[in-house]
Amino acid sequence: MTAPTSIDRVTATPEAIALLDRLAAKHGPLMLHLSGGCCDGTAPLCLPKGEFRLGGRDLCLGKIGDTPFCMSDDTFQWWRNTQVILDVIQARGGGFSIEAPDGVRFTAKARLFTDDELAGLPDPRPAESI
Repeated sequence: MTAPTSIDRVTATPEAIALLDRLAAKHGPLMLHLSGGCCDGTAPLCLPKGEFRLGGRDLCLGKIGDTPFCMSDDTFQWWRNTQVILDVIQARGGGFSIEAPDGVRFTAKARLFTDDELAGLPDPRPAESI
């Protein structure tokens, strides 16, 4: 029997990591929040940390570098069985995300966890602990 592999609930493409690094150099510590709403539902908001009020039902799925990735607990129910993959595309978003002036936007993609991966995953922690 092989040892369980550690897997993250959230990860990112090299392009998304590079954009986060560039934005953090300009704006300081950041946070990402996926609303799951009908408009831009897979476009996480990227904001300076502390400028978005997290609610008591928000969860932190993990971090991409130093940037926490959060969503509400009801949105998490839709994403529970998938690994969130942060990516960036050339497009204009309709929100307040700080990457918008660059003509790009973050997007969240998904990969289904295997049964073995799911068995070893802890539940996300409350976002107020970030």
